[in-house]
Amino acid sequence: MMTRSHCYCFYGIFTIYFSLLIHTLASAPLNLCQHDQRDALLEFRDEFVIDEFDPSRWNKSSDCCLWKHVKCDDKYGQVISLDLHDTFLNSSLKINSSLFRLQYLRHLNLSSCNLQGKIPSSLGNLSHLTVVDLSFNELVGEISASIENLDHLRYFSVEYNHLTEMIPSSLGNLSSLTFLDLSSNELVGEIPTSIGYIKNLRELHLGGNHLIGEIPSSLGNLSRLLELELGHNHLVGEVPPSIGNLNELRVMQLYQNTLSGNIPILLANLTKLSDISLYYNNFSSTLPSDMSGFHYLEYFLVSENSLHGPFPKSLFSSPSLQLVDLEGNHFTGPIEFANTSSSELQYLGLSRNGFDGPIPESISVFLNLVELDLTYNNFTGSLPKSISKLTSLTDLKLSNNKLKGEVPSFVWRFSTMILSHNLFSSFENSSQETLIQMLDLSSNSFEGPFPQWICKLKRLSLLDLSNNLFNGSIPPCLRNSIVSLTELNLSNNSFSGTVPHIFGDATKLESLDVSHNQLHGKFPKSLINCTALQFVNMESNKIKDKFPSWLGSLPFLHVLILKSNEFYGPLYHRNMTMGFQSLRIIDVSHNDFTGTLAPHYFSTWREMSIFTEGAYMANLLRYYSSDLLNYRSMEMVNKGVDTRFQRIRRDFRAIDFSGNRIYGKIPESLCLLKELRLLNLSGNAFSNNIPRFLANLTKLEALDLSSNKLSGEIPQDLGELSFLSYMNFSHNLLQGPLPRGTQFQRQECSSFLGNPGLYGLEDICQESHSSNPTSQQRKESSESDEQMFSWVAAAIAYGPGVFCGLVVGHIFFTSHSQEWFIAKFGLRKFRVTVGGG
Repeated sequence: MMTRSHCYCFYGIFTIYFSLLIHTLASAPLNLCQHDQRDALLEFRDEFVIDEFDPSRWNKSSDCCLWKHVKCDDKYGQVISLDLHDTFLNSSLKINSSLFRLQYLRHLNLSSCNLQGKIPSSLGNLSHLTVVDLSFNELVGEISASIENLDHLRYFSVEYNHLTEMIPSSLGNLSSLTFLDLSSNELVGEIPTSIGYIKNLRELHLGGNHLIGEIPSSLGNLSRLLELELGHNHLVGEVPPSIGNLNELRVMQLYQNTLSGNIPILLANLTKLSDISLYYNNFSSTLPSDMSGFHYLEYFLVSENSLHGPFPKSLFSSPSLQLVDLEGNHFTGPIEFANTSSSELQYLGLSRNGFDGPIPESISVFLNLVELDLTYNNFTGSLPKSISKLTSLTDLKLSNNKLKGEVPSFVWRFSTMILSHNLFSSFENSSQETLIQMLDLSSNSFEGPFPQWICKLKRLSLLDLSNNLFNGSIPPCLRNSIVSLTELNLSNNSFSGTVPHIFGDATKLESLDVSHNQLHGKFPKSLINCTALQFVNMESNKIKDKFPSWLGSLPFLHVLILKSNEFYGPLYHRNMTMGFQSLRIIDVSHNDFTGTLAPHYFSTWREMSIFTEGAYMANLLRYYSSDLLNYRSMEMVNKGVDTRFQRIRRDFRAIDFSGNRIYGKIPESLCLLKELRLLNLSGNAFSNNIPRFLANLTKLEALDLSSNKLSGEIPQDLGELSFLSYMNFSHNLLQGPLPRGTQFQRQECSSFLGNPGLYGLEDICQESHSSNPTSQQRKESSESDEQMFSWVAAAIAYGPGVFCGLVVGHIFFTSHSQEWFIAKFGLRKFRVTVGGG
């Protein structure tokens, strides 16, 4: 019989035990994860070789709801989120992947995982998905039909993959979808009309694909749409009027298509827009006469269209406006900023229009303006003093206008100052500290000695004084600024004296152009320290020295122009055995070089033997930094080159040794230069036969061996060079039959004159071949050859601007009738020097 004391004792023990149990249970973690969910995750992990997983967190003995990258429902322990972005999976999703056993998954993020293959149809079985992000992968398959069954899907993104099929029209069945992102893939075909039936869609991103056709009018049914992004496709036609029904739209990006139509109608009701990006299309209307209702507008980008009319001053009544780009249109008349409230404006681009009159003093209202680009217009007068009030301004670009007078001192505080192609004639002295990093004063009317104040610029990376009237010597004090310089252009002035040895610390210098001056003396040996040097042009001076063979040790030297000087002696030196490995273009024509070229002379010229496009372009583009890309591309447009569509001549390789006294055999190592496009050895004393190995230069486009002492027959194999469009063998000692190849039959008669033993010219000359050409024939032939090969440099790379990613290469000429080059390279008649002079 239990006594009362026994009961109390038992009750006490039970109470203590129960308390300990409760405490133990309370302190132990609650395992929410369902076993089937855990097993599916582990099997999914094992489908890939994944180093990022922490094995202590992804194992069978722990709660999968606590694993890294995983989230569970707090109540039922079901996996609802799997976020593996930036995890290197490096494989494809299998159609029977264990991933698809996570039936309650709402959020799936596999972006930047290097996923490959197709999007498996099994993804359509995850009916609770609200977020799917497969962006930044390498998916190449079609969007599976089963994805249409994701009735609960609210967010779907497969951007930056490589999907290659059409967008399935059945995506319109995703009635709950709020976010659709298929951007930056390889999608083709038209935009399905059915997308306009996804009534709850808030954001539609289809940009960066190859979509064609017109924008479907059904998109006007997306009454809740906030963002419409269709840029960088191949869409055509007018924007349907129904788009004007999207009253809630905040972002409209239709850039880089071929769209046309009336912008005022398009924008009439879209007053909530903050981003209007219509650049690079074919819109040809005016802008709305009154744009004061766009109270939320931040970005207005309509460059590269055919818009016309007066300056849209009402646009600047928007208080939130930050960036305006009207470049490359047909706007005309004066500009004014009356009643302006755009105090947040940071960029104003008006270049390449027909604006005229003075730059208004009211420009000073934009106190937050960072960059002002008024290039390629017809602005007149002097710079307004009110620009000095723009304390945030760093980039001032005014090139190619009709501005004149004195350059005021306040501009020296800007970091980028582009004033080229105007009528400025003097500088205002200033004692304030200068912050200039890029200074382009080319093609003005400046005269007198080199401006000494430039020697005080410690941050200068680009200096262009070309095409002015400067005279006197280049001062030694320039060495103070040259430490930071990447580009120096003093061409087309009247500088005299020697080139000073100021390059000892110019380790960043990549481009040097002092051509077309009156410089004399020795070639500056201090250039040996310029290990980044890529471009050297000293054409048309009076420099008298031996060939600077030591330049061959510079690792990145691509272009060397020494044409029309007084260099003498042999081109070949023993220390050239490992030189000029990066050289692509060399012009040493019209000097007094003599001697022979050793058989192995060209054996180390690697860049002419192997096409290495990527490295070359990267190096060149470094010193044409983003601050000048737009400016320089506009100069090319002004001279007849469309930077959007001009094909790149990154492959151009050229050798011009013409107009010297080099003799002996054409060196055998020339056959190694497989990438050579232009070879000019004319006007020398080369002898022996024309080597047959020239037929191995299969990419050769122009060949001039005229005015030498070559003998024997013209090799028949040269007629098989399919790219060879111009050749000249005149004034040699050649004999035998003219090769019958098509390439020969297309040449002018003058290309073979002056070879007494050569016969078979009847079809070309259309008359009996005369072995004694008249003096007039010789003169015409010589002038034709000079025009053909009077080139300065080639393949200088530029970038077209803020929004365009294309890169353009050029060939520069001095003659006025290069029909063959124009036809071959797609170039117009123009002459430019490096730096845009």
